[in-house]
Amino acid sequence: MIPLRRRLVFGAVASIVAAILCGGVLLTADVYVHTRVQTLGGVNVWGYRGPAVGRKQPRERRVVVLGGSTAFGYGLPWNEAFPFYLERAVNARGTSGCFTRVINLGAPGQGAFGFRFDLDDYAYLRYDVAVLYEGYNDLGASDLPEAVPLRYEQNRLLWRRQSPIFAWTGYFPILPLVLREKAMSLRAGGDLDGAYRGRVTFEPGLRVRTTAAAMQRAADVADAVGRTLGRLRPDVAADAAHRVDTVTWLPYTTAVVDGIRAARAHGAAVLIVTQPYASDAHVAQQRTLAAVVSQSFHGDPSVGYVNLGPILNIRNRQVAYDGLHLTARANAVVAEALTEPVLRMLQ
Repeated sequence: MIPLRRRLVFGAVASIVAAILCGGVLLTADVYVHTRVQTLGGVNVWGYRGPAVGRKQPRERRVVVLGGSTAFGYGLPWNEAFPFYLERAVNARGTSGCFTRVINLGAPGQGAFGFRFDLDDYAYLRYDVAVLYEGYNDLGASDLPEAVPLRYEQNRLLWRRQSPIFAWTGYFPILPLVLREKAMSLRAGGDLDGAYRGRVTFEPGLRVRTTAAAMQRAADVADAVGRTLGRLRPDVAADAAHRVDTVTWLPYTTAVVDGIRAARAHGAAVLIVTQPYASDAHVAQQRTLAAVVSQSFHGDPSVGYVNLGPILNIRNRQVAYDGLHLTARANAVVAEALTEPVLRMLQ
């Protein structure tokens, strides 16, 4: 008979060895999946798009871009999202002898609430400028053209911190996300971003259909997005010039201000960007944000604001393939418009 104590020790050791082996297998599988998806629609092992960056080098400057699926470049490979084009444009015009790396921290479905968490989680990147590019995911869920309901429930999604492993270690396991998103996508008819947002559901394969029927469906989808986001009138920007609703948009503007303060606490300059206008509600939201940022940081030259609202018409399917997410060519336009403002922030 083996003594009880020895059996307990043997059992504990066997359990630990089995756990280590199982963990090793899962880690190997997870790293493999990362290598398969990170260049197309996924992220690298540290949870951001594109190749992982190493230690910051002398004369290297770093810009992080934060936002939701439009910053992420949903539906496109990482090198067709606007942060990729922004890096290329900034380096083409930047200071000789310096290299600027633009890191895409976009998180599908995430709103402004996540800014300060992402800025803290990625402080080790030693970024010099943070670009805050988000507003769509904080618009609420009204399909009334001119009605902007009070935001009783804030978008508090933390896309990466859904994983306790990321919260503890900084390593972003992709397998749970892939499986969870696959289930979400199936339930949403193939539209993962729509599932995250709880909004319009699109049919699978929208971008790759070339028949006339598919093109008509694309037009219907874009119209549905427009109805969900709300109407966008051509003269709304002028009409809203003197209307700043700080009560309705308080959760959103507070989250952006918290994000700005988090970036400044890490020693980084901040550029707040209004995305291409999506609706009357979006114009009102961004008008309020600009006023709040100006009032809160008017004495800080390291906090800037750029309004890209009028720059693109996202109702045009050549601009936004689904009525919301930009095509590669449109992302290049956004990057071009942000190049000089980013360079000023880097000075």
